[in-house]
Amino acid sequence: MKRLTRRGFVRLAGFTGVAAAVWSAQEASIAPVALAKASRTSAQAQVAPASTTSAPASTGNGDASALAAAAAAIQQGGAALVGIDYPSIEISTQQLASNVYVLTGSPDVDPGHPEAAGGRIGVLVGPDGLLLVDGQYAPLTDKVVAAVQQLSSSPIRFLVNTHEHPDHAGGNANFARLGALILAREEERQDLAQPLPPAVGNAVGAELLQALQTAAGSPADPLRLPVLTYSAGGEQIRLNGETIDLIPVPSSHTHGDTIVRFEGADVMLIGDFYRNYGYPFVDTLHGGSTSGILQALDLVTSLAGPDTKLVPGHGGIVTVGDLPPYRDMVVAVQANIQQMVDQGKSLQDVLDANPTAAYDASVAGGTTPLPGVGSSADRFVTTIYAELTAAAAP
Repeated sequence: MKRLTRRGFVRLAGFTGVAAAVWSAQEASIAPVALAKASRTSAQAQVAPASTTSAPASTGNGDASALAAAAAAIQQGGAALVGIDYPSIEISTQQLASNVYVLTGSPDVDPGHPEAAGGRIGVLVGPDGLLLVDGQYAPLTDKVVAAVQQLSSSPIRFLVNTHEHPDHAGGNANFARLGALILAREEERQDLAQPLPPAVGNAVGAELLQALQTAAGSPADPLRLPVLTYSAGGEQIRLNGETIDLIPVPSSHTHGDTIVRFEGADVMLIGDFYRNYGYPFVDTLHGGSTSGILQALDLVTSLAGPDTKLVPGHGGIVTVGDLPPYRDMVVAVQANIQQMVDQGKSLQDVLDANPTAAYDASVAGGTTPLPGVGSSADRFVTTIYAELTAAAAP
């Protein structure tokens, strides 16, 4: 694949509003109304906040242009989903504690996640039934179930989503049909309940819509929606002699992120606000923020002990000692970009200056091209620039 340069990325994606839409579509979790709003504000180089309501698209010329831009963004970002080779994906198992396991997809099969297909799954086993943390893409449910059955013949009673993206929540409806109760943040449920405006769907085309539906399950299927939701107070489950804490996280990767802590096993599944493959991904359209990433890291640091196993959705398993360098990197890149924003630099100027240069060699996959849209370094820089310029706007 020909590498897309930072300059070429900006020409392709347009201003930061559309760029944010591309990055969100890359993860295939599309909030249609928010996406259209982001496209409308692209001329002002601002990123729209997440929308939690749905509304029919207007037929005005301005809205038509926004919908066209939104459709183009989805088409570009959805290239990763079109290219997933689901039949080739295998699920591997790693034991972290006596009754806690992690399931991981194959490398080099999922173009959007070359280090391992989809998001990691946590499994708590025991005679009381099984609890899963996240459910992978919808087409992988049978393979996940087969892997789980190698660990225990007990039924799957609970499925907790760390957030809404289809590499984590795509299998929701399939697991619900198997009898699992789906739990997640209320913010996630609201986002998943939003329909795709017909005008955007028609503009995107059948191939991409099919790829989206394949990965995430039918948007019309009510079983994909969490049944038990929680907000700031979180939830606690007691199962198989284990205490499982569902801990809401400040708006970071999305506004619906959850940490799942197994107290006895001393294991925490932390979703996608930390990843050691690629730079941080902030889904601005679903309420994420870079400042929230820092808050979420601080929360994990306050909760984890020196031997706690931290399991991110993407990248290798780490401990609390691995978090400070990651946090320092985020702060340093923010500071680099802030200095250029204060000097009146454009997004193109900032991208050309390569503010992640000091970390590119040590961040695995950070400059690896993503299908159709640049790299995670470009995505990270673009998001921070948009946040800082929006904060500075009168």
